[in-house]
Amino acid sequence: MSFGGRSPPFSKTKLMWYVYILKCSDNSFCTGCTNNLGDRLKQHNKREIHYTKDKLPVKLVTYTAFSDKYKAYNFEKYLKSGSGKAFGNKRLI
Repeated sequence: MSFGGRSPPFSKTKLMWYVYILKCSDNSFCTGCTNNLGDRLKQHNKREIHYTKDKLPVKLVTYTAFSDKYKAYNFEKYLKSGSGKAFGNKRLI
Protein backbone atom coordinates (compact mmCIF):
# COMPACT_ATOMS: atom_id res chain seq x y z
CA MET A 1 0.00 0.00 0.00
CA SER A 2 1.43 3.36 -0.97
CA PHE A 3 0.69 6.68 0.65
CA GLY A 4 2.13 8.70 -2.24
CA GLY A 5 5.17 9.85 -0.30
CA ARG A 6 2.95 11.02 2.52
CA SER A 7 2.60 9.58 5.97
CA PRO A 8 -0.39 7.33 6.73
CA PRO A 9 -3.58 8.97 8.05
CA PHE A 10 -3.54 10.75 11.43
CA SER A 11 0.26 11.04 11.64
CA LYS A 12 0.22 14.84 11.63
CA THR A 13 -1.67 15.08 14.89
CA LYS A 14 0.00 12.26 16.80
CA LEU A 15 2.52 9.54 16.10
CA MET A 16 0.59 6.39 15.26
CA TRP A 17 1.71 2.78 15.46
CA TYR A 18 0.52 0.20 12.95
CA VAL A 19 0.14 -3.54 13.31
CA TYR A 20 0.02 -5.05 9.85
CA ILE A 21 -0.45 -8.41 8.18
CA LEU A 22 1.19 -9.21 4.86
CA LYS A 23 0.47 -12.12 2.56
CA CYS A 24 3.67 -13.55 1.09
CA SER A 25 4.16 -15.17 -2.30
CA ASP A 26 4.27 -18.63 -0.67
CA ASN A 27 0.81 -17.95 0.87
CA SER A 28 2.26 -17.53 4.37
CA PHE A 29 1.49 -14.45 6.44
CA CYS A 30 3.80 -12.01 8.15
CA THR A 31 2.68 -9.86 11.08
CA GLY A 32 4.62 -6.79 12.18
CA CYS A 33 4.48 -3.45 13.93
CA THR A 34 5.84 -0.06 12.86
CA ASN A 35 5.29 3.67 13.21
CA ASN A 36 5.82 4.21 9.47
CA LEU A 37 3.83 1.73 7.40
CA GLY A 38 4.92 3.06 4.02
CA ASP A 39 8.62 2.79 4.83
CA ARG A 40 8.21 -0.67 6.36
CA LEU A 41 6.49 -1.95 3.21
CA LYS A 42 9.37 -0.58 1.14
CA GLN A 43 11.83 -2.39 3.44
CA HIS A 44 9.97 -5.66 2.93
CA ASN A 45 9.99 -5.24 -0.85
CA LYS A 46 13.71 -4.33 -0.88
CA ARG A 47 14.52 -7.63 0.88
CA GLU A 48 15.62 -5.76 4.03
CA ILE A 49 13.34 -7.76 6.35
CA HIS A 50 14.70 -11.25 7.03
CA TYR A 51 11.38 -13.13 7.22
CA THR A 52 10.04 -11.94 3.88
CA LYS A 53 13.22 -11.55 1.80
CA ASP A 54 12.67 -14.93 0.10
CA LYS A 55 8.88 -14.61 -0.06
CA LEU A 56 8.41 -11.65 -2.37
CA PRO A 57 6.26 -10.08 -3.52
CA VAL A 58 4.26 -9.36 -0.39
CA LYS A 59 0.78 -7.87 -0.29
CA LEU A 60 -0.68 -5.79 2.53
CA VAL A 61 -3.79 -7.60 3.78
CA THR A 62 -4.79 -5.36 6.68
CA TYR A 63 -3.48 -2.95 9.27
CA THR A 64 -4.72 -1.51 12.54
CA ALA A 65 -3.63 1.88 13.88
CA PHE A 66 -2.87 2.57 17.53
CA SER A 67 -1.99 5.81 19.28
CA ASP A 68 -0.20 3.86 22.03
CA LYS A 69 3.05 2.09 21.11
CA TYR A 70 2.70 -0.54 23.83
CA LYS A 71 -0.85 -1.45 22.87
CA ALA A 72 0.31 -1.90 19.29
CA TYR A 73 3.18 -4.20 20.28
CA ASN A 74 0.91 -6.16 22.61
CA PHE A 75 -1.61 -6.62 19.77
CA GLU A 76 1.18 -7.80 17.46
CA LYS A 77 2.31 -10.28 20.11
CA TYR A 78 -1.28 -11.50 20.49
CA LEU A 79 -1.69 -11.99 16.72
CA LYS A 80 1.43 -14.17 16.75
CA SER A 81 0.02 -16.40 19.51
CA GLY A 82 -2.15 -19.46 18.87
CA SER A 83 -5.46 -17.81 19.74
CA GLY A 84 -4.37 -14.60 18.01
CA LYS A 85 -3.64 -16.48 14.78
CA ALA A 86 -7.13 -18.03 14.96
CA PHE A 87 -8.64 -14.57 15.52
CA GLY A 88 -6.63 -13.07 12.66
CA ASN A 89 -7.55 -15.86 10.25
CA LYS A 90 -11.24 -15.53 11.08
CA ARG A 91 -11.60 -11.76 11.41
CA LEU A 92 -8.70 -10.02 9.67
CA ILE A 93 -7.60 -12.12 6.70
